[in-house]
Amino acid sequence: MNQAALEHLSKISKEHKATLVAVSKTYSPEDVLKVYHAGIRDFGENRVQEVVPKYEALPKDIRWHLIGHLQSNKVKFIAPFVSLIHSMDSAGLAKTIHQQALKNNRVIDVLLQVHIASEEHKFGFSEEELRSFLSAISKEPLTGIRIRGLMGMATFTEDEQQIRSEFRFLKNLFDGIQAAYFQAEPSFDTLSMGMSGDYEIALQEGSNMLRVGSLIFGKRS
Repeated sequence: MNQAALEHLSKISKEHKATLVAVSKTYSPEDVLKVYHAGIRDFGENRVQEVVPKYEALPKDIRWHLIGHLQSNKVKFIAPFVSLIHSMDSAGLAKTIHQQALKNNRVIDVLLQVHIASEEHKFGFSEEELRSFLSAISKEPLTGIRIRGLMGMATFTEDEQQIRSEFRFLKNLFDGIQAAYFQAEPSFDTLSMGMSGDYEIALQEGSNMLRVGSLIFGKRS
């Protein structure tokens, strides 16, 4: 664990009133415990098969975030405990999460993942798909999910202006979606953008949730 980096990230997150999610994918439960004992309670995992055993082994006051692409057939394994799903990226996945939430007598918090990067392989709704989905569920609500906001991943590039432009687009979209669909719902309050390489730009552009792994835990093997 990089104590100095964690302290800096915790400080800057508080200044911006942002939640710091420590991305613990590939790191051991022992590594997670070190960060936990430093005061972090939000941890992010990319894969269902990795988060389930960590949930079972680690303290139950940890808030587990599923931040990677989620397949519908894996939702049932995390539905009993997941705190926030960042990567809801299709109507079909939304319906599955809704169904599994009802089976577990829960309402599961989710973020709508938006495709903002230039790389085609990244997942997420387009703006048009996003508005179409929101219009559909405004007529037929999915009561097992609570939409908390949006998530996006910027292009993997050293061009800071491109990254800034993509984050700014997502913040403007967040504001527009909030006004159009969630004006009466204060729970639509989360904009998850920014990782180890671009979190400072993300905060400047309005992020209030960061997903940071290697800066906190050290280089992945």
